[in-house]
Amino acid sequence: WLREVNSDDPHTLWWEGITTRIMALTETRGQRVRWIAGLVSAPLLLVLLLKPAVDYLPDGNRNLVFAFIQPPPGVNIDHLRTEMGQVVADRLAPYVSGEKQPAIRHYFFVAYNGGVFMGARAADASRAKELVAVINQTIRGFPDSIAFASQSSLFGGSRGGRTVDMNIQGRNLDKLLDAARAGFVAMQSQWPEANVSPSPGLELAEPELRLVPVERRIAEAGWNRDTMAQVSRALGDGLYVGDYFDGEERLDIIVRTEPWDTPEQLAAIPLATPAAGIIPFGELVDVQRTAGPDKLRRLDRRRTVTLRVTPPKGVSLEETIAYLKENIEPLVKAQLPEGGGVRYSGAADKLQEALVNISGSFMLALVILYLLMSALFHSFRDGLLVLLVLPLAAVGGVIALRLLNLVTFQPMDLLTRIGFIILLGLVVNNAILLVYQTRQSERQGMPRRQAVEQAVRLRLRPILMTTLTSVFGMLPLLLMPGAGTELYRGLAGVIVGGMLVSAFFTLLLLPAMLRSGESASPPA
Repeated sequence: WLREVNSDDPHTLWWEGITTRIMALTETRGQRVRWIAGLVSAPLLLVLLLKPAVDYLPDGNRNLVFAFIQPPPGVNIDHLRTEMGQVVADRLAPYVSGEKQPAIRHYFFVAYNGGVFMGARAADASRAKELVAVINQTIRGFPDSIAFASQSSLFGGSRGGRTVDMNIQGRNLDKLLDAARAGFVAMQSQWPEANVSPSPGLELAEPELRLVPVERRIAEAGWNRDTMAQVSRALGDGLYVGDYFDGEERLDIIVRTEPWDTPEQLAAIPLATPAAGIIPFGELVDVQRTAGPDKLRRLDRRRTVTLRVTPPKGVSLEETIAYLKENIEPLVKAQLPEGGGVRYSGAADKLQEALVNISGSFMLALVILYLLMSALFHSFRDGLLVLLVLPLAAVGGVIALRLLNLVTFQPMDLLTRIGFIILLGLVVNNAILLVYQTRQSERQGMPRRQAVEQAVRLRLRPILMTTLTSVFGMLPLLLMPGAGTELYRGLAGVIVGGMLVSAFFTLLLLPAMLRSGESASPPA
């Protein structure tokens, strides 16, 4: 029955018509020069103009909302449990029972020294984003407290992979706190949609004991500052003096005094000195009651106060860092003393590292691809012809991302950039078909123009088949909603846009370049 099947292509006239049109558009030398110049330079310019903002990782949101509450200094756990925990429970009760929507399946509330950590899940996973506004409304409004909630990400826990640490550094703690307050207030007023939390707190409100050495008495006792530092450690958490090995394990030897409860008891502890006999600790140091931060934070050995900024949905990391540098950093630096500065870390550091790595991978892929094409065609020129179609693919991917951003937020994240690397290996297939068929025909004695025309006519249908196969294979990732689709939407958009634009314009660019050396006389 196969003998009775008609194997003639019913669309032969289509392929002939398209081939004739392509050859007509690249007939003269002037036309070819214009096509080559336009299709090589214009895509590079469009990529620079239309490139979306850079981000680190996609959200990959889960059905889980985390929240943090930073209470005023000095608040104990019992107060957090009774004054905050009970209020939160009362406010969330209608959502837990289902009287209000979105319904909450369950939630937790954890109070610890210095803050509150809580989380909640929606009964309907598709409404998890709505739950963020409910939790924010629930936890905000407590006096002198900083609170915010955000949807959990697959790539970064409660804060996701999109938190920028603005590290304010200097020697003077009071000036650091003034600068951090200026930045915090500016963020709250200028960009209220962003979540900002300081670390450590912005107030010197934690009880603190300051030990000021009495230099004369220390010298009279036969000690020095180093010795007093060791003695102070022994009176506090303990002084490490060595280790003990019992044949199986090694144990630390810590010298520590009996516990004390008040500064007066600390000052009254007797010390045996080499020159002054037994004297109380209070004669060697001045024990002062004061207030300080809840913790000390250092970065690269410099005292640091950090503002952790999580941008709202629809704002990329690149835009966040640019906003901080342009609007917040000048206000902060105006409060810093000489020698102070601002540096960025967190996702900002990860983003910079990822950009360097992915750029290196992209350049390596280009080099390997060029060398491979040159080896297969036995010609560096033909290898370059294949690579020149890549700008067309890049601009197609960028245009697809721009169109995608009209519907939903899609930055140039790490997975999207990987899509451009994948695109390298896909779009060169069309160019390989045309270049190989042309050179094969020329080796058989066919003139350049006829060889190009035959290559376009014979390879047009395979090019369209492979392009449409790749495009329709990626369309479900691009168009279908559902959990996890936001992870690969950018990657799919890049491949779909790059393949379509490249397939269309490669049919003009490659014939124009392949015909660049043909005779000026028209064909017989």
